[in-house]
Amino acid sequence: MTAGTTADTVTGVTGDVTVGVLALQGDVREHLTALTAAGVTARSVRRAEELAAVDGLVIPGGESTTISKLAAAFGLLEPLRERVRAGLPVYGSCAGMIMLADKILDPRSGQETVGGIDMIVRRNAFGRQNESFEAAVEVAGVPGGPVEGVFIRAPWVESTGAEVAELAHVDGHAVAVRQGRLLATAFHPELTGDHRVHRLFADMVRAAAR
Repeated sequence: MTAGTTADTVTGVTGDVTVGVLALQGDVREHLTALTAAGVTARSVRRAEELAAVDGLVIPGGESTTISKLAAAFGLLEPLRERVRAGLPVYGSCAGMIMLADKILDPRSGQETVGGIDMIVRRNAFGRQNESFEAAVEVAGVPGGPVEGVFIRAPWVESTGAEVAELAHVDGHAVAVRQGRLLATAFHPELTGDHRVHRLFADMVRAAAR
């Protein structure tokens, strides 16, 4: 989904907190559906005033360079950084993980991140589109057994700082991390119908709202 297309502005039933999905590019609608299933109000976010109105935010999978450039073009990059610094809970999946990294090992020219998680990530670490795969992933803090991880041109975490908890690993590489109110996965739980990762994030947003 690109900046010129529209997911539902509000989807599903009203929950106790409102979580936005950055709707510049990527699998926006799938995250809106998963968040609704997790019991929160889900809204698309494209403007700074929409960002200011949410209790939490999801940065979806897509193409991290495109999301970075569109965020800058829409005047959202610095407001995003400010809200992260102020303690906004944010969950990033795949490209969203890259956007939350303080450093990219191999950035494209002009690529910027929102930052907030003290980690270094490697783009496309598991291979290109035709090397996409699914794997059962045990995620600390997510009860009920492994989640089905969908890895599409996925990053992995090269290294983390002392404040970062590594929640899951595949082939010896961290693929899910948390630092305070920030959560990131290299995989796409929104594509599977299993909403447990989104419930974990919804609980993080509720805790922050309290």
